[in-house]
Amino acid sequence: MVTLVSVNVGMPQDVSWQGRTVHTSAWKSPVDGPRMVRRLNVEGDGQGDLAGHGGDIRAVLVYQLQSYRYWRKQLGRDDLTFGMFGENFTVDGLPDDEVCIGDRYRIGEAEFEVTQPRVTCYRVGMRLGEPAMASLLVAHHRPGFYLRVITEGLVEAGDDITLVRRGPERLSVADTDALLYLPDRDPDKLRRALDIPALSPGWQRSFRELAAARQPPSEPGWPGFRAMRVTRVVRETPAVSSIHLDSVDGTRLPRPRPGQYLSLRLPVGDGVPAVRSYSLSSAPGSGVYRVSVKHEPHGQVSGYLHTTLRPGDVVDVASPRGTFVLEEGDRPVVLISAGIGVTPVLAMLHHLAETGDPRPVWWIHTAHDRAHHAFADEAHTLLAHLPSAHEHIYYTAGPAPRPADPRVVQGRPTVESLAALDVPADADVYLCGPTLFMDDLGAVLRARGVAAEHVHTERFSALAAINPGIGPGMTGGTAIRPHQPPGPTGAGPLVTFARSGLATPWSPAHASLLELAEACDIPTRWSCRTGVCHTCVTPLVSGDITYTTPPLEPPEPGTTLVCCGTPVTEVVLDL
Repeated sequence: MVTLVSVNVGMPQDVSWQGRTVHTSAWKSPVDGPRMVRRLNVEGDGQGDLAGHGGDIRAVLVYQLQSYRYWRKQLGRDDLTFGMFGENFTVDGLPDDEVCIGDRYRIGEAEFEVTQPRVTCYRVGMRLGEPAMASLLVAHHRPGFYLRVITEGLVEAGDDITLVRRGPERLSVADTDALLYLPDRDPDKLRRALDIPALSPGWQRSFRELAAARQPPSEPGWPGFRAMRVTRVVRETPAVSSIHLDSVDGTRLPRPRPGQYLSLRLPVGDGVPAVRSYSLSSAPGSGVYRVSVKHEPHGQVSGYLHTTLRPGDVVDVASPRGTFVLEEGDRPVVLISAGIGVTPVLAMLHHLAETGDPRPVWWIHTAHDRAHHAFADEAHTLLAHLPSAHEHIYYTAGPAPRPADPRVVQGRPTVESLAALDVPADADVYLCGPTLFMDDLGAVLRARGVAAEHVHTERFSALAAINPGIGPGMTGGTAIRPHQPPGPTGAGPLVTFARSGLATPWSPAHASLLELAEACDIPTRWSCRTGVCHTCVTPLVSGDITYTTPPLEPPEPGTTLVCCGTPVTEVVLDL
């Protein structure tokens, strides 16, 4: 007989952890007597981080008595009490390798449906005092699972648990968990997972991405940096210059994918060379590379590129990389940019024109005025070569556009103007520009009905942090400019955070590159902190990394997991 052994609840609280405050409800305790279970949670329970836990899809977390016994033996612990794994229901039975996504169970007066495995989260390790616990749950195939509440009602420890119906496809919780987090995925199981309506939307999205046809890879690049010669420097507008690069020895350059970027290492000032990344703006098949750079008023590096760099100079360049790339398919393509954000989408437009792509294309660009509109004629000429192209330009200042030119309007894109342009809701959208511009346009596109997974963005600055449970109010409020880490200067290999414009020697005082980045107040992205979820995956521009905890699935070549990585040599990270 399968039985509900314990009902556990806990409200969110602030917990001190590694010098920070984490808002979490991982601390749960057993309660006596009947408890009402409603759509969002158990009476007396709450979730501290609704982005990763809770909601109607993840209302109740289940963990098994048998897994408690297993971990007591594996960890040598006799202090593991019910609720310590963050679960609401401790059950006798319902093993992860038998329970299937979509199964329905009756417990007391309530009915539930299995929706997904547990989210890999550092807070279970924090609660147990076992930092590697998120990784261990996956590696040992004992994650636990979430339930959706189908029928509200009272439940109580001691209630029998009855199977109401089996889910379609008979895909177990353990197999589903392995599909997302472990290597050597079974394509048939991946297909079956996508045919389970009960599977949570987040996991469905992840599996669709895994199941999608792989795009043709870039041609093999080169490791680290290589010397390249500046062949031309072209002033495009008063504030934008293009730098044309070719190989020093005349060898053929690898063909990049449209939308990728280059990282340049430049001898700026008297200190450590600066590393900056710039999107390629040239046709992928042109045989040379072109990056186009805006001169920022107080930008030391952009100032060097505009005022000091000359044809014939040699600079260190890393091979093309980046995931903001034009995808193949048959959906319409919408390329939206503002200012210097035009560069990666211009490379995409070059590719579309070069290949005679039959897809309808919308080109929507916002500039200050005509004088500051980089590549206006170039883009217009490329669009003329496409069978179904729509060109729309917005100028935010300057004189009103000529009435005879219907492509150009005064102002900015809005919900109404995009509706008037008949931008299709089923399009693949590529969006690049200032952060506020992309945030605003993202909201406009969602209002138009464009699915979030079809909107691709590229941010030139540091990416928005993903630090579950640690909100802005818990880290001192306003963002802090990246800086050298506190304490004695390290004596290890130099670590360069290219996107943040900071370089610092490695010190073993930090357990990982992630901890070094955090000590420098560099925005970071993570969840499990144990090499499982790949939230922290970061492009590795150059250098070698070793892992203190081997990841369950290695990241793709040219990337690294900073949560468990340390440098072996000097490294440059796109972070």
